[in-house]
Amino acid sequence: MSQGFGVRVLFMGTPDYAWAILEELLKDSEIEVVGVFTQPDKPVGRKKILTPPFVKKRLIEDGFDVDIFQPKSLKDDSVIDSIRGLKPDFIVVAAYGQILPKAVLDIAPCINLHASLLPRYRGASPIQSSLLNRDKFTGVTAMKMDVGLDTGDILAYSFVKIKEDMVVGELFDELSFSASKLCLDVLKKFDDIKPLKQFDCDSSYAKKIKREDGEVDLVDSEELFTKYRAYTPWPGIFLKSGLKLLDIKPSDLKSSEKKGEILRIEEDFITLSCEKGALDIYRVQPKSKRQMSAKEYIVGKRLKVGDTFF
Repeated sequence: MSQGFGVRVLFMGTPDYAWAILEELLKDSEIEVVGVFTQPDKPVGRKKILTPPFVKKRLIEDGFDVDIFQPKSLKDDSVIDSIRGLKPDFIVVAAYGQILPKAVLDIAPCINLHASLLPRYRGASPIQSSLLNRDKFTGVTAMKMDVGLDTGDILAYSFVKIKEDMVVGELFDELSFSASKLCLDVLKKFDDIKPLKQFDCDSSYAKKIKREDGEVDLVDSEELFTKYRAYTPWPGIFLKSGLKLLDIKPSDLKSSEKKGEILRIEEDFITLSCEKGALDIYRVQPKSKRQMSAKEYIVGKRLKVGDTFF
């Protein structure tokens, strides 16, 4: 080990959730981050500008002197050899985006910081799933990885209360902060931890979110608001017409007999009837157009109270 460091850590992660954990590791005097693995740069936007993942971007912007690796696959022998050559004591994984093959798992203990209370919400979208199911609590699980999908032994938990009306971005921030503290604690107390096996009978799977999951109808205002909390900012929620609902909340008004009837027009919002309940809408974005207030939108459409929003 390098003089002055207690633990050599190889980090694997890609989005902002991962960055919060990596930043804590980089700032800790007892830990040496020997390398960072993240996803390859990808073309973004209409002009397909090659853009680095969040973790790489922050490493460069903040001037951290650490080697960055962006292999397309971890199954390549040369990649496995390079990991082995870094001689990590631990491999810390947080939303990396690739499955670790057994050859990598055998190099050092691999600790995954998964954003749910395993075995609940194994898979790709645990944070959104906790909101969609209206859970009161969620958390982070530090797990010793095995060849299964989020099936490894549990090393530690941290719990996070889901506040009323909290959207997914806010929950991401709280969970990433919680994960960063939990990670340090587990690394420094690893030898004293007795891993706990997961009970598969209690498990559930959180599927990868697709753009079409964001399409909504004015059926149930509470259900629609739940999707808004889970899918903002991506994929967002939008009507079949492509109109995005950017800022909404359930209304105090009751529904009318007509779905989509304009019940109220205020300076800051309008109220629409759903089959069950009603919805206050503050901002929208028509397909291929700019964002605007809901009132500006209906004025442009020459709609008034009693008209149908569609």
